[in-house]
Amino acid sequence: MGKSKKRLAIVLGIRPDVIRASLVLNSIRAIPEFDVRFIWSGQHYSDNLKDVFFRELGVKPPEIELNASGNTDAEVSSSVISRLYPVLEELQPEAVVFLGDTNTVMGCLAVAQLNIPIVHIEGCMRSYDWRMPEEKYRGTIDHLSDVIYTYFEEYKQQGIAEGLNPDSIVLTTNLIVDVLNKYYYEKKDYYDRMASEEFFRKRGIERGQYYLMTCHRRENVHLLQSFKNILALVGATDRKVYFTASYRTQKVLKECGLTLPKNVIMVDPIGYEEILVLLTNSRGAITDSGTIVEETCVLQVPSLQMRKATERPQVYDVGSSVKFDPAEPEKYPQQKVFAKLESLYGKTWKHKLGDGKASERITADLATRLREGTFRRHKPGDYHLD
Repeated sequence: MGKSKKRLAIVLGIRPDVIRASLVLNSIRAIPEFDVRFIWSGQHYSDNLKDVFFRELGVKPPEIELNASGNTDAEVSSSVISRLYPVLEELQPEAVVFLGDTNTVMGCLAVAQLNIPIVHIEGCMRSYDWRMPEEKYRGTIDHLSDVIYTYFEEYKQQGIAEGLNPDSIVLTTNLIVDVLNKYYYEKKDYYDRMASEEFFRKRGIERGQYYLMTCHRRENVHLLQSFKNILALVGATDRKVYFTASYRTQKVLKECGLTLPKNVIMVDPIGYEEILVLLTNSRGAITDSGTIVEETCVLQVPSLQMRKATERPQVYDVGSSVKFDPAEPEKYPQQKVFAKLESLYGKTWKHKLGDGKASERITADLATRLREGTFRRHKPGDYHLD
């Protein structure tokens, strides 16, 4: 009987996870000596939040779907934990990989309970805005992880300052650069053809004359005054705002009886290819998404970031992004904010997010650890209970 393959589990749950992890997933799954199991938590479940991203990014669907669900963060997180535990108990992988800072990464508690090594991609990022559930999740998984892949030295130093083992932290640079090189710049002719006059006419917008908007964070959507301040902000521009709204955001709008400004066109979530066409032909993005402000930085598209604090300060450092704090709008007058955003249109900058090889670095390191069995930060027997 041949030697069994080393097994790795990769757990993801939302569309930005698929975008960032796509190249790592495809590369590590393509190595025949490993048994890689892609597990989908179910946090995002509809076609336009999940399957369309698998199709457009060329990612083979997950082998296992947990179908975790719930109406609150607590319900979703607990569902992920309880459903993931028996799956991993049976699989017994060498390690379990998570990415990001969502309810899905709280599945790391099930992994820790089973004493299986934990790997966290996109670790040591901090906004220091404790209102954010994501900030709490980041700290939790980083302090449980055996291996942390982080983007920059400054992130590593943030982790070390919290007491994380520097030997557990591996610098990679940002995955989003690799993804855009592969799925946008290598296919730019395809996107140019997609961006037809009919494409914009069907959506009621004009090329280069609209802003693309997203808004989903709890500290923006679930704090009513902050949400009202955001709506007042986007209503202050004469340009059309094409708002791809999450279902949760749409639900809050309805339940609170909030009315969209007349210049805002709201649509359901869309696929990645459509997002890229809309971004690259927009006047700029208005968003609270961490992924989108990085994408716009790489794509040379201005962004207006609706955040009190960000875990991605590099976009401010290179001048690709403008700040608006929904909790303190008086500090950011609407006309000045839009004047700054408009001033960035047509300008270029050198992003400092990476060299396009982060996915290669992570894949190579995962493969080495699988072959050599070096995921654990502590060897068995390091601790003795008397």
